Amino acid sequence: MAEVALRLVEDSDLDALFEQMRDPESVRMAAFIARDPNDREAFDAHVAKLRSSPDIILRAVTGDGRFLGTVGSFVVEGDAETAYWIDRSAWGQGIASQALALLLDIIEVRPLYARAASDNLGSLRVLEKAGFTVIGTDTGYALARDAEIEETVLRLG
Repeated sequence: MAEVALRLVEDSDLDALFEQMRDPESVRMAAFIARDPNDREAFDAHVAKLRSSPDIILRAVTGDGRFLGTVGSFVVEGDAETAYWIDRSAWGQGIASQALALLLDIIEVRPLYARAASDNLGSLRVLEKAGFTVIGTDTGYALARDAEIEETVLRLG
C-alpha cells in the first residue's frame, strides 16, 4: 500500500489535476462537476480561487510522493463540507480513505458534511469508513449525467 500524505497544492500539480478531473469515468462517478470539464481556463480560475481562499482547505494527496488528487474542506450555506478527487488509477487502493483520515486530523470543525451520488458506492464506503453516517438524500441536477440524480448526504460528528 502506498504511503499517503497531504501537502499544499503546487502549480506543478495542476496539469495532472486537470486531466484527472476530465477523465470520463471519474466525471460520471462524481456526477456533480464543473460546467465543462474540458475548459482549462475555467479550471485554472476555479483552482486559483480555491487556493487563495482563507475559508477553504485544499490539500494535494500523494502516494509514495506521486500526486494522486486532492482533498479539502469548504463551507456551503453555513455548513462545513468535505470532498476529494482521486486519480482513477488509484481507486480501490485505500488512497481516498487514508487521505480523508489525514484531512480529518487537520480540521476540527464538526459537524462536517459530505455528499456523493447515491450510486457511487466506492465514495460512500470511504465516507462511512471515516465515521460519516447517512442522514438523508437529496435530488439535484448532475451535469456529468445530464439528469436529476439522487445524492446521499452524510454527517460526521
